[in-house]
Order: sequence, then structure tokens, then C-alpha cells
Amino acid sequence: MARTECYDDPNAPKPNSMVVAASAVVTDDRGRILLQRRRDNDLWALPGGGMDMTDSLPGTAVREVKEETGLDVEVTGLVGTYTDPRHIIEYSDGEVRRQFNVCFRARIVGGELRISDESTELRFVDSVELDILPMHHTQHLRLSHYLENRSQPYLG
Repeated sequence: MARTECYDDPNAPKPNSMVVAASAVVTDDRGRILLQRRRDNDLWALPGGGMDMTDSLPGTAVREVKEETGLDVEVTGLVGTYTDPRHIIEYSDGEVRRQFNVCFRARIVGGELRISDESTELRFVDSVELDILPMHHTQHLRLSHYLENRSQPYLG
């Protein structure tokens, strides 16, 4: 299923669903950030996804990282909340989503890195590489907030 992300686009379709989601900034022992190249839009992104009815938000981040990367992680902090109504995600099945994303910090506690059916590539990336990788504005925003090492999480 294809995915198109719109931001502040007056021609974007109107949302027909609201999804609560979690993402995680996972780093290795060298401080590099784990990113996945999404199969549905070919853009680089943090691992993450929608919350199930039986999940907590931190639990969603842990589950999604495991499903998408094969790694077991532990949530260690909060990067921020991302609820901008100008960010619209359109899927080829007709869903047009407004997303409420909570982005966490996480550390690896086990597992083995493996590509899932949701991605085409996984990489640990140095922060200097982030500007050259194709990714949506909202992913750059989360990463920049993480790299700022804020004393308080971003609330937006």
C-alpha cells in the first residue's frame, strides 16, 4: 500500500481517521541513530507505528521497533509529542490519517537487526548524514529535537 505525506498543503485530502502512534530514536553504542527506509514511500524514518487497543504508548514504541527492526529496546525518555494538524498521511486504500505521534528515546537491550516487510533498508546513521537522506519534514523535526538534547520534551 502506498503512502503520501502532506504538510501544510491546501490541496491535501481531508482526514477520515485519527491514529495514535509512537516512534523511537534508537541509538547504538556510537550514538548513531537507527533509521528505516519505508517500503510504502521510499523515505527514511524512525521506526514506529500505530497503537493497539491493548498497548501503552511506550509499549507501542517497543513493539514497533521489534516488528520493524528485530531489535529489543527499552524506552529511556521522551523526545516530544507531534500533533500538528497540517500533517496529513494519505494511503492508497482510501485512509487519510491525521496522526498523533509520541516520540521516545530508546536503547537497545537485545535482538538482531533485520529488515521487515515494512522497510527496504535499515541503517545506523551519524547525525551529519541526516540532512542528505530523503525524509519527510516531520521526521527531521523529531530528529532535530532529539539532537538538541532538550531538558523538556517538545510539545506540539
